[in-house]
Amino acid sequence: MRNPPLTGKKLFLLDMDGTIYLDEQMFDGTLDFLSYVRAIGGKYLFLTNNSSRSVQAYIEKMHRLGIETTADDFLTSVDALTVYLNAKDYRDKLLYGFGTASFRQQLADAGFRLTQDRDEAVDALICGFDTELTFQKLEDACILLNRGVDFIAANPDWVCPTWYGYVPDCGSVCEMLFRATGRRPVFIGKPEPQMALLAMEKYGFSKEETLLIGDRVYTDIACGVRAGIDAALVLSGESTLKDVENSPEKPTHIYDNIRALLNDIIGERKI
Repeated sequence: MRNPPLTGKKLFLLDMDGTIYLDEQMFDGTLDFLSYVRAIGGKYLFLTNNSSRSVQAYIEKMHRLGIETTADDFLTSVDALTVYLNAKDYRDKLLYGFGTASFRQQLADAGFRLTQDRDEAVDALICGFDTELTFQKLEDACILLNRGVDFIAANPDWVCPTWYGYVPDCGSVCEMLFRATGRRPVFIGKPEPQMALLAMEKYGFSKEETLLIGDRVYTDIACGVRAGIDAALVLSGESTLKDVENSPEKPTHIYDNIRALLNDIIGERKI
């Protein structure tokens, strides 16, 4: 069965780690792909489940890699988390921020009440990818979860890619907390469809005009499937063809990397 054509796509939702770069190494084809999107009058938006750093930190990283961006070019799991917390009336509740200082600051800037004192009247434990993890935070989390507070996590990713392999991400830490307390969180971010739906609504593109591109089947591709849009898997990051076979949610396209995806689009346009 022939894959659906890509030439009608105008909004490209791009994962970052493992998709367009790895640590400080930009993948071949990324800059050309972004130039292509601009040339056809399209829009690219960077979607990330990584809640450990702010959008400003991503802007600075992109600058180092040779891409000039603004805050308007990013949509993060913290953005989706903020939408969720507002919708569920957490605005006036006290939240224990289990994450980096940047994660906590992003939530505070969005108007939420944060604490790191487990002895306060905490209403919910809010977890992100914590590159500043300490045993004290794990102990606090267990005490709060055993107390019965709500449990919400920014993303379910098991690992985050690095130049030397992988490190435990938010999903792995939440699994550790589950083993200790029997409590599982409500996960926000990909694979839930909200980030993709928010992007289409914000920029006025239809589902038919939108393509999600990522390296994880269980987050990126699943997000696209649940949002009702086409999703392209690149094999430059975490997921493998074996993962595709084992997944109930399948990509509409599979490429070795973003260069191969770009070559396919250009090839279609020449036909």
